[in-house]
Amino acid sequence: MTAYESVSTWKQPPAPPGSETRVRVIDEVASRVCATGSGRLRVVVDGLTGAGKTTFADELAAAIRARGRSTLRASLDDFKHPWRHTRAHGYDRLTGEGYYRNLHDFVSAQTLLLQPSGPRGTGKVVLCAHDPLTGADNRSLVVDAPNDAVLVVDGVFGMRPEYDEYWDVRIWLHAEPAVALARGIERDVELEGYDEALRLHTSRFAVGEQLYVDEVRPTEKASVIIDNTDFERPAIERA
Repeated sequence: MTAYESVSTWKQPPAPPGSETRVRVIDEVASRVCATGSGRLRVVVDGLTGAGKTTFADELAAAIRARGRSTLRASLDDFKHPWRHTRAHGYDRLTGEGYYRNLHDFVSAQTLLLQPSGPRGTGKVVLCAHDPLTGADNRSLVVDAPNDAVLVVDGVFGMRPEYDEYWDVRIWLHAEPAVALARGIERDVELEGYDEALRLHTSRFAVGEQLYVDEVRPTEKASVIIDNTDFERPAIERA
């Protein structure tokens, strides 16, 4: 049993130990994931920026490993077009709509991450295509996924139609908008400064994510919905 991790430098610090309620909720979700099948599985943890996706996905992967299954952890942040690609093609990634329309490298995510990690895939999986901070090309770094491995992917826009055929379990993590906004700004303020973090979250991220919610309706696709507004007391709303 092994934990395969992305080499991305875009990392969040480990979460503090969870409350009894949080541990119980994550344990229940892990049980449901593992019950989906004994072969390779692919799980997405989707939600708005600041909902707590990365932390939840890390905790979920740990709970899956506690059941004796190997895990692979990846983020859709590591399958974006690098900025040099955006500049070369004249893509808009600065507005909210550009953030939604032009952000993801669907081909790399499909061919390097999602197809090979499936039950009929090769098992030769890339967990980070391009580092979102350094731009480093990591597409040659391949891990060998065991036949029972569970891939846990976090990221916004995770239920876009381009990914639909690949997910075995879809999790939507909800947080009240004001709470999610505050979390997102707190996360980014050290790197961006408060004013820029506020601008990014209100005029770019929120606008793009509203387009996503209106067009894709991810909560209708989700097999599991969790209210993560209160970190210590998350609640399963659909399972």
